[in-house]
Amino acid sequence: MSDLDARLLAAHGRGDRAALVALYAEAAEAAEEEQARCFYLTHAYVFALEAGHAQAPALRARLVAAGRESD
Repeated sequence: MSDLDARLLAAHGRGDRAALVALYAEAAEAAEEEQARCFYLTHAYVFALEAGHAQAPALRARLVAAGRESD
């Protein structure tokens, strides 16, 4: 298990949505394939929406740019 995986699991265990936004965004940056990148971005976006996180619009814009969300 990678360090990032361990941090994601710990954040899920704590229910720490703000950390999940940051960690899923980090995972998206580290992903080598578009499909994986968008998978992680989608998770970051959903947790951002749930938390009222300031990054939600930027994450959505990235999904729109990737063709995974429509404007």
